[in-house]
Amino acid sequence: MQSQSDAAAMQGADAFYFGKLAQGSFVIPRCTDCGRWHFFPRVLCPHCGADVLAWQAPCGGGTVYSTTTVRRKEGDYNVCLVDLDEGPRMMSRVTGIVPDAVRIGMRVRAEIVQEETGPLLVFVPGEVQR
Repeated sequence: MQSQSDAAAMQGADAFYFGKLAQGSFVIPRCTDCGRWHFFPRVLCPHCGADVLAWQAPCGGGTVYSTTTVRRKEGDYNVCLVDLDEGPRMMSRVTGIVPDAVRIGMRVRAEIVQEETGPLLVFVPGEVQR
């Protein structure tokens, strides 16, 4: 049986990540040597260099690290950096509220949405339901 790490290496870490999103799963790499999570997807641990990674589902909770509102005539939207509870920082957006209402330190939770271009991980205000 092929491991998720082997599958990711064969098809490319980005393709593996987006393939899982398309299936409704939010998974990111976690190093089996040092135990640290990382994002963006890659096949080597950026912390220790190990090449044995387990693709695991983080809890989905995070905290807004920084935020900005992009203004366009089609409508404003938020772009933010979110620190996942497991450690990695992700660029995304917070949806479900007006863009100017997103604040640094706000608790958010991950959701997968389907866009015209494919699946996308976004965040909504609130805590993770456990």
